[in-house]
Amino acid sequence: MNIDLQSLEARHPAAPSGAAPALRINNLQLQAGEQVAVIGPSGAGKTTLLQVMACAQRPTQGILQLAGQDPWGLPAQRLKQLRGQLFIAPQVPPLPPRQRVVNAVLAGRLPAMGLWTSLRSLFYPVDIPAAHEALAHFDLADKLFERVDRLSGGERQRVGLARALLAPANLWLIDEPLSALDPTRARMAIASLVGVARQRQTTLVASLHQVDIALAHFERIVGLRDGQLVFDLPSNQVTPELLARLYKQHEYELRGEILAVPAELAALSDAAPVMMQCR
Repeated sequence: MNIDLQSLEARHPAAPSGAAPALRINNLQLQAGEQVAVIGPSGAGKTTLLQVMACAQRPTQGILQLAGQDPWGLPAQRLKQLRGQLFIAPQVPPLPPRQRVVNAVLAGRLPAMGLWTSLRSLFYPVDIPAAHEALAHFDLADKLFERVDRLSGGERQRVGLARALLAPANLWLIDEPLSALDPTRARMAIASLVGVARQRQTTLVASLHQVDIALAHFERIVGLRDGQLVFDLPSNQVTPELLARLYKQHEYELRGEILAVPAELAALSDAAPVMMQCR
């Protein structure tokens, strides 16, 4: 799915009237089948950009086109159909705690299921092998019948990514998918996600704090700061000087000293801290 943003502005839904836009994009186009990483310091507008692309947040002005269509100019039924072609994975996956992992992953197919099939699948999962294969991409195949509340925060994030592989979508919008993962699993997870997207020619837009992983796995990098586009370049043209300017006064994020881990995931991270008491 191709994406076109022109002279676009967006505010946070809770922002007061007259507040400055959280996002100002003069010109940004993505071709169908591209895989793009969005980087930038905290508060740069990365999540807002994904929300706008997902038709979850309406721009206050400007043009958004998905597959050549203005989503907000469509009738309600056609807008619903368009949203069914999109998959968005928030940083904290919305997984019911008592749900089995197999059901959580198969929920990615809900936009293509009828009401009866979706209800039946809650008790008799409709395609267990497909769920198993999706989880295997993220080294979670052994968790197929576990309950979600028995998973670590990193495992929950990977379950959220496995959903994308089953979604009937041609645009994946992935927001900070690695915040609760250790470095090795983070690289494995993003390699699997990008690899499947390339194989299927699925458009992928992922916001990342891990600059080294973005540069290693994505061919195109978009840099945001203060809601504005700083650069849009092939990864091999993103220089240390450009990154230093992008992360000016946020150098600790560029060095990876602090990861933005939500409270819901921090207590459940893959690598729990070991506490030692000396006497």
